[in-house]
Amino acid sequence: MTSTERARQLLAAVVFAVLLAQVLLYPGVPDLVAAVGATTALDASMWFLAAEFAAFVAFAGVWGAMSDNLGRRVPLIVAGAVGGAVGYFALALLPAALSLSFSEVLVVRALQGATTIGAFSLAMTMLMDLEGGHGKNMGAAGIAIGLGTAIGAPLGGRLYGVGALAPVYAAGGLLLVAAVLALLVPDRAPAESPAVHGGRLRRAIDTLTARPALGVPYVFGFIDRFTAGFFALVGTVYFREAFGLDAAATGLMLGLFFAPFALLQYPFGVLSDSIGRTLPIVAGSAVYGLAVLAVGLAPTVTTAGAAMVGVGVIGAFMAPATMALVTDLSPDSGRGTAMAGFNVFGSLGFLGGILIGGTVADEVGFLAAFVVAGVLETVIALVSIPAFLKIGETGETAVFGR
Repeated sequence: MTSTERARQLLAAVVFAVLLAQVLLYPGVPDLVAAVGATTALDASMWFLAAEFAAFVAFAGVWGAMSDNLGRRVPLIVAGAVGGAVGYFALALLPAALSLSFSEVLVVRALQGATTIGAFSLAMTMLMDLEGGHGKNMGAAGIAIGLGTAIGAPLGGRLYGVGALAPVYAAGGLLLVAAVLALLVPDRAPAESPAVHGGRLRRAIDTLTARPALGVPYVFGFIDRFTAGFFALVGTVYFREAFGLDAAATGLMLGLFFAPFALLQYPFGVLSDSIGRTLPIVAGSAVYGLAVLAVGLAPTVTTAGAAMVGVGVIGAFMAPATMALVTDLSPDSGRGTAMAGFNVFGSLGFLGGILIGGTVADEVGFLAAFVVAGVLETVIALVSIPAFLKIGETGETAVFGR
């Protein structure tokens, strides 16, 4: 095994551990928020998930800019992972020990998210630093993300059977494992970092200004993560209310999406190196929106499960190509900031999926929420075609293949 292959596997393991920890909490989040002091289910679950992703949005750029300026990534990944572990343990212990209000719990949740995003975003950036093909490297990231979520959903459901706080303790342990794994990877950050001009937000904006084509994968990162946030909240509550599923069965339903999403990421990422990014991203996203809508229209739990499998396959087709396009278009010395920007947009999307999906479901109904999520995905895909054509004309990357 070459050093690059070993690094790729270790970094994928870090991404896997972070995502597994995150998703463990999803299947029974209504039970979790009740255990830490909430008095409502859908609203409290919405704000509990939103607090983490709001912190992701606020701090992803901070971690990325720090790594580009330092020319080091590993120490920051370790710091983020350890901080995230402390945050998870605090969520499990402090509400009862200090009689925290639910608003105070949300502050702890936000602090946990602010540190966790450092480990996740910079592990992704280190994968960008590797040789071997952007599609292959992002495919490794994708399969780690997919496996983390695929295993996390059903495993989290089982852990909730042990106790409402059991997934939180497990998440903290996983973040400590991620910190140890990161220490085994040599830093490959570019030797020369960009000059420091202005604040961190300014540098992130400068990166996007210098590479405006990055806006294309950023937008797709936003809308794709919108649907992920949608399923994390609305899907979870919908399956429990519409079909009478408990936390364990809900975790299995989420796993029907995440399993094919995980297993097919790597081969589809490699495929995008050959056929280009346009077909997986544009065509995949257009069909993905329809598949999301099909879940909401499914009359039985069996047909809903089949639709979830379809969502997973299509998602695996487009996700690694979207991440690879970020790598294709970003400058070598600004990869940390470029990937942080992608994660900011993705986190905004996840946050939007939680808040918009939760609000529409609460005010209008679940079907209307599924319509909003599915139609938004498809419309974004259709209006993006001119932007892809423009990227192809500039020659910045082979969006239509080699």
